[in-house]
Amino acid sequence: MQKESNFWAKEILSGDVEKWHRRSALKRLRWRVIIRMTLGLKRLVDIVGALAAIVISSPIFILTALAIKLDDGGPVLFKQIRVGAGGELFEIWKFRSMVLNADQIKDEILEQNAHGDSGVTFKMKDDPRITKPGKWIRKLSIDEFPQFFNVLIGNMSLVGPRPPVPREVALYGARHLRRLRAKPGITCLWQIGGRADIDFEGQVRLDLQYIHSQGFWSDLVILIKTVPAVLLGKGAY
Repeated sequence: MQKESNFWAKEILSGDVEKWHRRSALKRLRWRVIIRMTLGLKRLVDIVGALAAIVISSPIFILTALAIKLDDGGPVLFKQIRVGAGGELFEIWKFRSMVLNADQIKDEILEQNAHGDSGVTFKMKDDPRITKPGKWIRKLSIDEFPQFFNVLIGNMSLVGPRPPVPREVALYGARHLRRLRAKPGITCLWQIGGRADIDFEGQVRLDLQYIHSQGFWSDLVILIKTVPAVLLGKGAY
């Protein structure tokens, strides 16, 4: 009698375990589908948004290129290696807003870093390296406009943590590296909340906050808030 009871107990337990496995598998499948749909929607918004931005801002592209060329005769664009999601390196293009020997001058003014002595990011008000047209190009974030093409290629998104340069990443701690979990973007939380006025640790905090709560509606809110933030130019230098 005891053996028979044990037999049926094992059968019931075995059935419960099988049901648990089936439910877990279905739950994992639902999450995978939701994640893929969310990423697919984000990619669709990126493509449509980037194309629209390029078409609408094409006159600004032309005027900016003329202003840079007429100022010092140097190249209109410059490319830079940045670090993307998962540490992947890629090239971004920007409108040139600094003098041609900007890197050499930077070594001479490092002690004037507005972000303190962390050494990770460098920002300075009245930066002597910035050209005359570069002042309004940076204030209105026009220097970042060519990155809409990076969005079309797929190594950037409209919304996401700003992509750092390899030199900065080399100085990251473990917590800072978590910023690289998401695809980098043209705008982000700290871009609409103060830009260069926010120090490096503040940028990291806001980037991680975005990564933990990102979604279609939060991206839309950030994109909408980016417009007045850019027009007002707060924290842009």
